[in-house]
Amino acid sequence: MATVSFDKATRIYPGSDKPAVDALDIQIEDGEFLVLVGPSGCGKSTSLRMLAGLEDVNGGAIRIGDRDVTHLPPKDRDIAMVFQNYALYPHMTVADNMGFALKIAGVPKAEIKQKVEDAAKILDLTEYLGRKPKALSGGQRQRVAMGRAIVREPQVFLMDEPLSNLDAKLRVSTRTQIASLQRRLGITTVYVTHDQVEAMTMGDRVAVLKDGLLQQVDTPRNMYDRPANLFVAGFIGSPAMNLVEVPIADGGVKFGKSVVPVDRDALSAATDKTVTVGVRPEHFDVAGAESEQGLAVTVNVVEELGADAYVYGTAKVGDDSKDLVVRVSGRAVPEKGSTLHVVPRAGETHVFSTSTGARLSD
Repeated sequence: MATVSFDKATRIYPGSDKPAVDALDIQIEDGEFLVLVGPSGCGKSTSLRMLAGLEDVNGGAIRIGDRDVTHLPPKDRDIAMVFQNYALYPHMTVADNMGFALKIAGVPKAEIKQKVEDAAKILDLTEYLGRKPKALSGGQRQRVAMGRAIVREPQVFLMDEPLSNLDAKLRVSTRTQIASLQRRLGITTVYVTHDQVEAMTMGDRVAVLKDGLLQQVDTPRNMYDRPANLFVAGFIGSPAMNLVEVPIADGGVKFGKSVVPVDRDALSAATDKTVTVGVRPEHFDVAGAESEQGLAVTVNVVEELGADAYVYGTAKVGDDSKDLVVRVSGRAVPEKGSTLHVVPRAGETHVFSTSTGARLSD
């Protein structure tokens, strides 16, 4: 097992003057499951490919354990990669696919057979060892690709959106399998996804990237509770955090017809006349029907999920119309076209600088 270090690692593609990955600085602990997440084009797959040795590093360094692997070829890095498209050999059986890397390395046949059988048992693939990939479902192929990585017993697993080709239900069950398997094996894992729900449910820590720059790296809980800036606040969480630009008032911020108390230090640190307040959908209190408090939200769509429901509505904030999402009890669902008055719950607001996007509240 090993630690992994990105030490200001930078990748600039030929013909471009803007780095695809800009001075990435992350220390990954031995046995940790780190998820790289961000929108398309943010540099997450490039970062993974730099670690794998499939992309050049134009600045900084990458270390696996005590070794500087920045300019080592992929075969000398002791890593195993699971690709988005599985990359299985169609003419080989499952057993041959899983043992192929060991065969190339000259491992004895009996040892290969034992390792493949052990990995197949872990992944529930024993009965499929004689089949070819075309006779398997997408989820089974994914497990074969995982098995091929496991038999090599590498220092680091690298996974590049391995679940994106699976249907929604299978994706949920497979991500649970991957996370529990990684904890059992204890192998340091770097996992790339664009799906923030995947990131939050699987990772020991999550690193959010945007335009090649690291925005925040933290545990899923801390990232949800204390996003570092407006981008992370809007990206992490499903549905996304409501972000509303509001004027600073005496003792707090003006939220519709209410003044909501917020962190005084945050307001004193603000350089604008307004701040952007973030409120998660579950952190709104719905005022009574007769109340005029808070913001008046016109209900457009209601998503009923059983135990609770999400109300998608529009509110007038200053001179602008703002889309808001509010979570309500599944037993008290408002009618479409009706009006809700909502007030952010005290102590559950996030305050950001409107101009820089940086977090101001503790």
